[in-house]
Amino acid sequence: MTHLDGADNDQAKGPDHGPRAAAREIADAVESLTDLWTVAAQEAALRLSLHQLKALRAVADAPGLNLTALAERLDIGMPTASRLCDRLEAAGLLERGTHPFSRREVQLRLTLTGRQVLSDVAGRRTQALAAVLGLLEPADMVALGRGLRALHLARGAASKRSGAADPDRR
Repeated sequence: MTHLDGADNDQAKGPDHGPRAAAREIADAVESLTDLWTVAAQEAALRLSLHQLKALRAVADAPGLNLTALAERLDIGMPTASRLCDRLEAAGLLERGTHPFSRREVQLRLTLTGRQVLSDVAGRRTQALAAVLGLLEPADMVALGRGLRALHLARGAASKRSGAADPDRR
């Protein structure tokens, strides 16, 4: 395991250094960003729950996805996925259609309105994040980018080492 301070514990440089201290700082930052992300999504013309947005994103990423695959991607049960799709379909954001080669299989596709809602949410989230990032000093922006790339690479390496699934799957 790679240690940020080169030691096996946070005591090497005191209580404010080491992987655990960095993890606490990152957790605080993620919580703050999650709040920013959620608020930006709720400012969209059509307010959707986090599960609804995730479902729309999953279908946008894999048009023609079936209900079983959607449930697996969202890590929810089939009845929950079905009700979620019922609500999204009733809102005019999602449509169900038969598979061209298997009439028993139902494919999910976003409607034009569904694509517009996702685009609106993505734009609002980008705008909110850009406003916060705009307050950073240029050197801090460079350091943040470098740190995020390093974190991403370390996560991928840790996943490969443990034999876990692709870290970018969800």
